[in-house]
Amino acid sequence: MSYILVIDDDEDLLELIEAVLVRQGHIVKLVNSPLKVSDNELLIAELIILDVMMPSQNGFEFLSQKRYLIDAPVIFLTARDFEEDIVMGLSIGADDYIVKPFSNNELRARVDAHLRREQRVKRSRLIDGPIACDLKAKQFYVDEFAINLTMSEYLICELLMKNKEQTFTKESIYNFLYGMDGQGDYQTSITERIKQIRQQFRQYGVNPIRTVWGIGYKWEIIP
Repeated sequence: MSYILVIDDDEDLLELIEAVLVRQGHIVKLVNSPLKVSDNELLIAELIILDVMMPSQNGFEFLSQKRYLIDAPVIFLTARDFEEDIVMGLSIGADDYIVKPFSNNELRARVDAHLRREQRVKRSRLIDGPIACDLKAKQFYVDEFAINLTMSEYLICELLMKNKEQTFTKESIYNFLYGMDGQGDYQTSITERIKQIRQQFRQYGVNPIRTVWGIGYKWEIIP
């Protein structure tokens, strides 16, 4: 399972890519303009799929400006199979190209190949206010104090923190933890885990999970 950032102005294509990669077990963040991508999203991405031709800013310009933040493979999407475009993209830091239109199998194969052989040393810490997450140690902290979470509680917090702008339903969190074949009561299971997470963080005066009534939960630090 990897965190994959996809940047493309074609909403239909974004949905297609998301469907293919989520089916492979990945967490997928979709952004329809490079101007909407935060630096934190670039820091935590484990692979980036980036369209070349976008109206707000083309992929070449974006990668040239942001490559210093990125320590993940970058795959360009392009509708043009021109040698000069490919050479330019590779010269500014892209790792691969996929020419549109492409098959689901090609997308899966390219993504899997790059994730399999990725050797870069990863940045390992997310920070939001007083809360930090050590991705390698799989440990949350408030200031210097370690938070005692079970693995499922940790994974919920990591998922929400990596996707701060997104609200997740209880069912989607349950499926993230246990897959589509999970047999438990997702309503009770996720409610209880969120309760336990909040109790652990409240010992240090913070609550990082907000309830979005009628929908689910999102990451938002509440004093």
